[in-house]
Amino acid sequence: MTLTVAITSVVVILMIISVLTKPYVDIGGHKLGIYWVISLIGAILMLITGCISPKTAIDGITADSSVNPIKILTLFLSMTLLSVYLGDAGFFDYIADAVFLKTKGGTLKLFLILYAVVSVLTVFTSNDIIILTFTPPICIFAKKARISPLPFLLGEFVAANTWSMALIVGNPTNIYLASSFGISFADYFSVMFLPAFAGGITGLLMIFLLFKKQLLAPLPQREENERKPLKKLIPHRTPLIVSLIHLCVCLVLLAVSDFIGVDMWLICLILALSLTVFDIVYDVIVEKTASPVWRSIKKEPYELIPFVLSMFIIVLSLKNCGFTDIIANALIKNTKADGVLFGFLCAGASNLLNNIPMSVLFERIIDGTSAPALFGAVIGSNVGAFITPVGALAGIMWNKILGEYGVKLPFVKFILYGSAVAIPTLVSSISALMITL
Repeated sequence: MTLTVAITSVVVILMIISVLTKPYVDIGGHKLGIYWVISLIGAILMLITGCISPKTAIDGITADSSVNPIKILTLFLSMTLLSVYLGDAGFFDYIADAVFLKTKGGTLKLFLILYAVVSVLTVFTSNDIIILTFTPPICIFAKKARISPLPFLLGEFVAANTWSMALIVGNPTNIYLASSFGISFADYFSVMFLPAFAGGITGLLMIFLLFKKQLLAPLPQREENERKPLKKLIPHRTPLIVSLIHLCVCLVLLAVSDFIGVDMWLICLILALSLTVFDIVYDVIVEKTASPVWRSIKKEPYELIPFVLSMFIIVLSLKNCGFTDIIANALIKNTKADGVLFGFLCAGASNLLNNIPMSVLFERIIDGTSAPALFGAVIGSNVGAFITPVGALAGIMWNKILGEYGVKLPFVKFILYGSAVAIPTLVSSISALMITL
């Protein structure tokens, strides 16, 4: 056990250091994530040192169970691909243009509309996609309008990481944790909608209180030509409509997956493959090239694959040596109070491990024994994402984009803003969970 815990501790410390200092390196014009390389090396060390046998690791990864990491990755990457196609067809650009360039009124009105749009889109797509899509337009607009981008950027980030709790597909951590209990799409929504709503409203109020002065200030007058869309509103109408249909069909089928007896990961995969085939045919016939579809496919967060699989092996090693059982026996009481404890505990642990490895670890600790602990962990994995930049991959990507657009948000300031919003949001979301349960 000592060696397993030691390797895990070193991996966690090095990942935190890499995320805070240099999460990516540039190799031949391609960015390579250091944090997932560290986790991969940790998994290899577990195998080499005998902390876990190759057979046990392979059996765990390929097991026909609800927490099979390959199925969960397939589900998330398929949903992400549906959202990427939608974005490449111009949907998110159109929405962003409509919000920033068509909204008339003060700064507060613009902020509220942005928060509402990000919240709604996050529920039906995923937090990562929304953050990648909306962050650049916010930075550009704020520079053109000569206003501080921070209220809008933090509002976007908070909205994306609270309303992502509402549906099981909103965050890979939701998928992973809920799968351990075999929770259906509909059952998950029935429990988590109220906590997501409470967290989303609380987050909104906290951002308003933090930036009240800036948000109540008048919006500088814009030139008439700045009110026009930056690009054609819908450059690819047919792909956009087809992508929307696929996403809607996918969400409907996920909602009734228990009744039709089809696994959620398979539904998402089939719809993603269907849309890919359509896009290939459309691009070849209309665009006379298959480049657009390959550009979409290349936008998938593929580094998530080695990261999740490596952390899964590391957590399996902790399970094998009995470490997770010791933690479970000390923490789980099988009462509603488990939801409170695991909500705060997982929010904190997300900022040590990152919320995806944290979810893999705590799924093994909870091990299907306490529903309150499970849903508390879901809340912690989402809300914990905005305490520090380490909390989630979305935070790592978000900070990277801010740097590219010259927006400065030092680590200490991120923690101050994040903690001020996260703690009340955690309290309200967990309180709503207690009411729901």
